[in-house]
Amino acid sequence: MANHDNYKIELEEAKRWKGFLSQWDDQKPKVGQTPKEAIWRKNKATLWHYPSPNKQFKTPLYLIYSLINEPYILDLGPNMSMIEAFGKEGYEVYLIDFGIPGYEDKDMTLDDYFTRYIQPGAKRALSHSKAEALTVMGFCLGGTLAAIYAAIADEPIKNLILLTTPVDFSNVPVLDKWAEALKDGSLDLEPAIDALGLIPASAIWAGMRLVTSPIYFSPQASLLQNSYDDNFVERWRRFNMWAEGHIPLPGATLKQLLNDLGKENKLINNKLKINNKHASLKNIKANLLSISTTYDRLVPEEQIKPIMKHVTSKDKTHLSIEGGHASIALTGKIPDYLSNWLKERS
Repeated sequence: MANHDNYKIELEEAKRWKGFLSQWDDQKPKVGQTPKEAIWRKNKATLWHYPSPNKQFKTPLYLIYSLINEPYILDLGPNMSMIEAFGKEGYEVYLIDFGIPGYEDKDMTLDDYFTRYIQPGAKRALSHSKAEALTVMGFCLGGTLAAIYAAIADEPIKNLILLTTPVDFSNVPVLDKWAEALKDGSLDLEPAIDALGLIPASAIWAGMRLVTSPIYFSPQASLLQNSYDDNFVERWRRFNMWAEGHIPLPGATLKQLLNDLGKENKLINNKLKINNKHASLKNIKANLLSISTTYDRLVPEEQIKPIMKHVTSKDKTHLSIEGGHASIALTGKIPDYLSNWLKERS
């Protein structure tokens, strides 16, 4: 009996280590498997349309993701895809994918992202869907872009959903000394940014690790603890590939982000201009839902919630949800609070 138990333990441990070592497998996990079609392209950018297998709502979703990661976090795989879940609930989904910038894009500014990609993408989504208005949904820095877009948009926006979105940079809870040095001018990053032109993905990765997890061992420990579970290993590998897979950022965009948002906090102070158009949060009249998460070290609630005081939306709600920065996108289903809010307004 003892030998049998020992054999079972040995098998379990062998499976555990096989699962743990699979992270170095040359074959990468498949992501982005929800059926889609490209309906518009420009430079590196693509507007993807995800047709709903069960369309029920007139108002489609227009998704805007961050600039420093690829957006496949929203479509990691079957049963762990936010996009797939929206489609099952009856929503047509459009995603503006900015692509991966090259050195030739180093002079592209934040203004250019709106002029070249976000606004034309929204126009194409409206014409393709034949809808009267959009639900614009932004994630992390993509939510900041979504809020700015809603403040300057000529296109009709019915709903605006901001997930873990920084809008107020007056309080930076991590790297606060660096933030103060940038604001008082004692730290000037522009010469280094100009020298690089295009900020490499490795520098983005190092910056994110510095902010969130300088000693980066907890994901490995979690994998080792659960690596006998094939489903856990598959989910872990997909998420880790996204978390480690940062993309380059045009230097001109980074300088604008550091100066206009980080240093001068122009968005919340009602001073931001995009292509000489005043991006005032007061211009936002869409139904607004903003969401923060309790364990988010990257974008805490104090950077998100102040938007509620600045928009003119009559219907506006802020929710603080238990979880981490990316946890909302990983469940494979739409949380009830988001599903119920959106159904009533779509």
